[in-house]
Amino acid sequence: MEKDEDKQEQIKELKLYKIASELLQTERAYVTRLHLLDQVFCARLTEEAGKGMFPVEVVKGIFSNVGSIYTFHSQFLLPDLETRMSQWASTPRIGDILAQLAPFLRMYAEYVKNFDSAMDLLKQWTERSVQFNTIIQDIQSQEVCGNLTLQHHMLEPVQRVPRYEMLLKDYLKKLPEDDPDRSQAKKSLNIISMAATHSNMAIRKMENLKKLMEIYEMLGGEEDIVNPSNELIKEGQILKLAARNTSSMERYLFLFNNMLLYCVPKFSLVGQRFTVRTRVGVEGMKVLETSNEDYPHTFQVSGKERTLELQASSEQDKEDWIKAFQETIEIFQQKNETFKSASKEVKEELGKRAPRWIRDNEVTMCMKCKEPFNPLTRRRHHCRACGYVVCYKCSDYKASLRYDGNKLNKVCKDCYFIVTGRADAEEPVSGKKRGILEIEAAQVSGNSFLCGFLQYSTDRTKPCQRVWCVIPQHDALVLYLYGAPQDVKAQCTIPLLGYQVEDVQRSVDHPPTSFRLCQSKSVHCFIADTEEVKLRWLKVIHKAVIGEMPECQTPQHPSNQSECCRNNVGNI
Repeated sequence: MEKDEDKQEQIKELKLYKIASELLQTERAYVTRLHLLDQVFCARLTEEAGKGMFPVEVVKGIFSNVGSIYTFHSQFLLPDLETRMSQWASTPRIGDILAQLAPFLRMYAEYVKNFDSAMDLLKQWTERSVQFNTIIQDIQSQEVCGNLTLQHHMLEPVQRVPRYEMLLKDYLKKLPEDDPDRSQAKKSLNIISMAATHSNMAIRKMENLKKLMEIYEMLGGEEDIVNPSNELIKEGQILKLAARNTSSMERYLFLFNNMLLYCVPKFSLVGQRFTVRTRVGVEGMKVLETSNEDYPHTFQVSGKERTLELQASSEQDKEDWIKAFQETIEIFQQKNETFKSASKEVKEELGKRAPRWIRDNEVTMCMKCKEPFNPLTRRRHHCRACGYVVCYKCSDYKASLRYDGNKLNKVCKDCYFIVTGRADAEEPVSGKKRGILEIEAAQVSGNSFLCGFLQYSTDRTKPCQRVWCVIPQHDALVLYLYGAPQDVKAQCTIPLLGYQVEDVQRSVDHPPTSFRLCQSKSVHCFIADTEEVKLRWLKVIHKAVIGEMPECQTPQHPSNQSECCRNNVGNI
């Protein structure tokens, strides 16, 4: 029995050694490929680009941060693995090494996110530039390339992190429960799995934005759908049953997480093109299976804007559509439950206690109709119930407020209907199309990674404008720009993913607190009040542009967003 147990233990130890050896061998081969990418392909192309053969930016765009990845693996991970394998008899473990170095694998997010763009650039310049193509072909013909193309070698970093994850899972299966390396191996597996997930998240976000841009072009650029908060759930052809006769008409649906676009195909020589006939919000939407003797596979989608009788191409297609609608509606309702319960509590307290007045200088537009204030025709007024700053048209109501001895006070339209109980103020506007900019500054500032004032301009020849900037936690890859901290609508948004961040050097035209966001021909210039504030913004933005979750840079007070907003103003 003892011999059998010893034999089983030796087999397990041998299996662990083989897994560790495989990790080392594949790491050596991988570092060789990274050397080829960074020190051969990239170095040679950079050298020729310096001679003016083609832009240096093209080479940087293709190889991204492969230099940093090569340095990490060649100078840190590989040497540590080689040392450990040479000492395996006395230290038979690899979990501790991977646990220490695995956090650095997050750098793969930037490379993976840039991969599709790199492939496009490579194809474009191989066809455009003879010199560029000659260098690629020359290196690919060398023995070190193994008769494989540059594209093939560039795919290896994308596949490497999942390889680590697979080997570690196998290592843990063979590792005894009481082995001292088990806790470190588990820790490293968690970190590597997170790094793999992190890379996949960046890929999904880029793919989603890319798909939104494609749909935007299909719709003729007339719909404001290109926003990271919009997610395409399902699309496809469908038939619409006419209400007045038995005919059916070809239509096309785009189902998003928050709306349905009901479209009509239109003639085009350059791919699919559609005209949006109706936009139906997911809020209040219902989907029902229907029966029709003349037309099989039918179902009904009803919303506040319109009810549609639709016919799928098959029974399976109908079930897929109904399932997609039901899941989208359910998720939307779950996300809105918390917000609705909080809104209900606010309504119940309205008029019972004095509100906190929003200061005049904290807004640049009416907090209800969103029209900009001016000293002549649209002056500022305060609603005595909610404390919002509104224009004269939106404050032309009076209601008895309990905190003021039931005296009549000037209130806004929404508060008037709520306090008097005559109607629900939200009902008349609930079906109104809500733009992506219509998110209150205070709402996002109170739950943000960073917020504060910056000087902003998109044109170097024009003076900068002082704006309130916010990177909200619910939308960490988007920068919102407001005229003031309490504005109810943003002036614009900047989707940060994919932008290049430039720390502008001191010059006559640029103070030392300047920085820029650049993407293609789009340039956004910012100036912070101090160097410290600038560094805080750069720390957050550097994470966001590569799809990583930033660290919170401002104190959070969820119970009082307005107070948090005022605190952040002081801090920044």
